[in-house]
Amino acid sequence: MRTSTLGAAIVAAVVMAGCAQAPQRPPPEPEAAPTHEGMVIARDDSFAVVVAGAGEDLGALAQRYLGDRGKRWRIAEFNDVDEVRPGQTVVIPIRVTNPTGVYPSGYLTVPILCYHRFGPRPSQLAVTPAAFEAQMDYLARNGYHVIPLSSLVGFLERGEPVPRKSVVLTIDDGYRSTYEVAFPILRKYGFQATVFLYSDFVGAPDALTWSQMKEMEASGLVNIQPHSKTHANFATRLAGETDAKYRDRMRTEVDTPIRLIQDRLAVSSLTFAFPYGDVNETVVDLLKRDGVRLGVTVTPGGNGFYAYPFMLRRSMVFGGDGIDVFRSKLATFAQATPR
Repeated sequence: MRTSTLGAAIVAAVVMAGCAQAPQRPPPEPEAAPTHEGMVIARDDSFAVVVAGAGEDLGALAQRYLGDRGKRWRIAEFNDVDEVRPGQTVVIPIRVTNPTGVYPSGYLTVPILCYHRFGPRPSQLAVTPAAFEAQMDYLARNGYHVIPLSSLVGFLERGEPVPRKSVVLTIDDGYRSTYEVAFPILRKYGFQATVFLYSDFVGAPDALTWSQMKEMEASGLVNIQPHSKTHANFATRLAGETDAKYRDRMRTEVDTPIRLIQDRLAVSSLTFAFPYGDVNETVVDLLKRDGVRLGVTVTPGGNGFYAYPFMLRRSMVFGGDGIDVFRSKLATFAQATPR
């Protein structure tokens, strides 16, 4: 909630903007002096009221006041603008007032989309290049923020805010079409994605190579994370398998891809995708020991502030999904259920 001091400052800002022949004022305090960065009208621990300077956009304001250009969305959402122009009065929310996104009408959720492969003919797990591009274009044109999966660590563990219309992109298994089809489209839109690799697949004719994965990692758009060693169902015991042997097998399934990704790509594993979406506490304990913070299933739906970090929901995108079906998987707000 804005303070009364800030409210008075905003009123003053409006008056200043509307008076073409304002009376001469005494020299302002140093903080309010106009510079190439614009003018500070008022500031406290929660908000700053500023006039944007020449050439100063939302990214520059976010860098100046929030320490990160990537937080431009916080200013955009608070002021309900897409961009600012020189001379425009803007309120900078320095302190986050609702980090978990809970409102009387409901709460913010983050959908995670799950792709597998890409090809010229659609199938259940294969999306055509044209369909994938149309889906990314839909996100870009409709104000969605594609955020890295790692952002959910701060959101779930520390209450760090994410944009209202956030969505996460993931691609499972490690098919070569991720590099040949999806990667150029992701680069076109500047979207980030997590690729979950099951390490035994590397070396197959239609699998990603380590050099391709290294190139995608270097772009800053794709993050390679583990998806098991063999893609076995973690919830299924082998015939006659004891608890000790099951735990040893799960340790190999978890540790092998984590070690290979670290050795070949110098990438630490923060997230893990469970084959077929199945997991249990034995596997979660092993992941925690290895420093993994998030686990994803294939249970559809979004993820609110309360989501269990090791059973995050993901909605699979199928080859036959039209744009209306795709849109239905992008729910970023859960309405409160009336009593």
